[in-house]
Order: sequence, then structure tokens, then C-alpha cells
Amino acid sequence: MLLSLKSQIAFFRQFRKRFETTGAIAPSSRFLARSMVGFLSARDPEVPVRVLEIGPGTGPVTNEIVRTLRPGDVFHLVELNDEFVAFLKSRFSTESTWQAVQPQSTIYQQPVQDFETTEPYDFVISGLPLNNFPADLVSRICQAYLRLLKPGGVLSYFEYMYVRPIRRRVTFGSDRQRIRSIDDTLRTLCERYRIRRDSIWINVPPAWVQHLRKPVAAEPSGADAGLTTA
Repeated sequence: MLLSLKSQIAFFRQFRKRFETTGAIAPSSRFLARSMVGFLSARDPEVPVRVLEIGPGTGPVTNEIVRTLRPGDVFHLVELNDEFVAFLKSRFSTESTWQAVQPQSTIYQQPVQDFETTEPYDFVISGLPLNNFPADLVSRICQAYLRLLKPGGVLSYFEYMYVRPIRRRVTFGSDRQRIRSIDDTLRTLCERYRIRRDSIWINVPPAWVQHLRKPVAAEPSGADAGLTTA
């Protein structure tokens, strides 16, 4: 209960300071978190995997991820917000479930589009508020998703229901064009790779969780696959 309150306070403080990169007024619900980790939870526990979480915030989805990790797994987190990084480090130091996987977990404080890895990931799980970003940044982030994911790997990310259709109707000028470009990028991504969409009504606001699989066969790069924006 105390941890949940601290998480809410930390999240709301960052929402007030940095809405453009926080994107919500409350951490994700446990129902959304479980959906985000659904494919990871269903993997073969005898086969080690590499997991990347992008934009973990205060760690509601991380908390589900750490419960699924097994010996030999590798878990990396990319978080830009310095207060969230400090909060995550505290959880790895003080919570028993998190402490158990701390030796196989690493936090990187940097933008995901600049993040490099020596080996791609079996699972990429992202909580980034893409609708808040410039359109060209969303395109680069989506390209990073594909670059960081192994062939056959699964990407899971969420978006709040009906946000873009509503904003297309109520915004004007450059912001309307931005939303349209983001919609084009994410629609192309889902049309090419989506394998399932979960509707999560018990969340603030309600959300869709998109699950996509990168093909095993060779594919063009993100830019060549139509993930650029106008």
C-alpha cells in the first residue's frame, strides 16, 4: 500500500513537470501490466530470453516482468526520466522480488532511439506515450523497436483507446497533421506485424495493448518498410 502511494506520488509529480514524456496521470493498472507481459509469461521457462522494457516509469509493468524472469534471462530497462530511474533503482534495492533478479537487470538512462545493444531481444515491452511525441520521433522509435527485436520476437506496447481519432477531430493545423502522421506510422506497423490486440477497460484511461511479431524472414529496415512520417 505504501509503495503504491509512493508510486502514484512520483508519477503525478512527473506528469505535472513533463506531461509530454509521461503521458498519463496514473501508473498502468495491474490488468494492463499483465497484458503487456502476456507473451513473455507464456514463453518456455527452460529457454533463456532477453527482455527489453522501454519507458518503465515507476515500474507497474516491470513488477510483472521481474516475476516471470528465470535464471539465465537478461533484462534491460531504458528510461529517460531521472526521477523514475532513481525510483526503479530503489525498487531493485529494497523489494525482494526485484532483488532476486537485480544481477541480471540493467537500467540505461537514454532515449531508446539512441540505445544500442550487442544482441537483439526476444521481447520488447514499451510504455512510451507515443501520441505525445513529434511525428518524426515516433517514426524513429518504431524503427528502433524493430531494430532491437529479434526475428520472431514479440513487441508489446499500449495506447489509450480512441485518443488519436478524437484528437484528429478537435485539433487544428500542425497538431492535427502530427496526429495524422503518428496514426499512419502506427497503423502501418500494426498492419504489417500485429498478432493480437487486447482491450483493457480497467485502466485510467482504458487502453489497447498491441502485440506484434517481427517476421523470421529478412525484412526491409524500418524506413524501407514504410514507417517514416511525412
